[in-house]
Amino acid sequence: MQDLNDIALYAAVVRNNGFSAAARDLNIPKSKLSKHVARLEEQLGVRLLERSTRKLRMTEIGRVFYEHAQSLLDGVAAVEAEIASARAEPTGIVRLACPFGFTPMLADILPGFHRRYPGVRLLITATNRRIDLIEERIDVALRARDQLDTDNQLIVRKFGEVRERLAASPTLLARLGEVTTDNLSQMPTLSMNEQHPNDVWRLVHANGGEIEIPHRPVIGCSDFLILERAAIEGMGIALLPDHICERGFRTGVLVPVLPEWTSGNVMVHLVFPSRHGMLPATRALIDYLAENLIKAMERCREFDPRPAASFEI
Repeated sequence: MQDLNDIALYAAVVRNNGFSAAARDLNIPKSKLSKHVARLEEQLGVRLLERSTRKLRMTEIGRVFYEHAQSLLDGVAAVEAEIASARAEPTGIVRLACPFGFTPMLADILPGFHRRYPGVRLLITATNRRIDLIEERIDVALRARDQLDTDNQLIVRKFGEVRERLAASPTLLARLGEVTTDNLSQMPTLSMNEQHPNDVWRLVHANGGEIEIPHRPVIGCSDFLILERAAIEGMGIALLPDHICERGFRTGVLVPVLPEWTSGNVMVHLVFPSRHGMLPATRALIDYLAENLIKAMERCREFDPRPAASFEI
């Protein structure tokens, strides 16, 4: 088997178009470089380079050998980078963006991340606007959308799917009477749309039918927890993720409205730039979120959303 150093030095000569340039690039004597290439040719029993006083030219077999040698060297470099990455202790700053609706779950799991990786510092941007990861220098973005991102500059890692369900307080429903798809538009509603006074709910029936419900919400807010509290207090009907509204259903402070109608599947996923050159701290956060986020969403169902009892002094 040929010495890998000889192969690497031969490849360097080819890349630099000559022994002198390669010697300068590698900071080794030209004579040493020539000796290694000559030894490689001797071991292979073929001429790899045609030398003259003015120029250097690869032979045909030298060209074939170089292509395979470069692939081998690239593979070795990739393995070494993987090993170095695995051995490196994650440290430094990671910038994470997430929608407001996921902040309670992040608050639940991030203390564990800090205990596992104390050298990593997180800068978290909570926003529902679309983040341009490249432009805004965000390392990882958590998203919940009807469709996965298709930006070819980004890698997508899907976690799971959730649905949104209509919910309201039993007191409000007792006052409103029967709610149907025909009169839902006239009911008091609560919306995630914080930008416009009007909104449209796109709902899917259990049998596959679809409907659009235009409405004028009493409150428009991008934070699910505010909408949940407003729904519990009887301010309107809200469309809430199932892991949030189901805890209200369990305790009785919320009841389903038109339970056969839900949003379409909302896909929970991470997006991040190419894995090539990814820092260990960023990789650690991605893996930790993949391991723990869905569990945190399940635990979120168990929270008691009822207001704490008040005491008079």
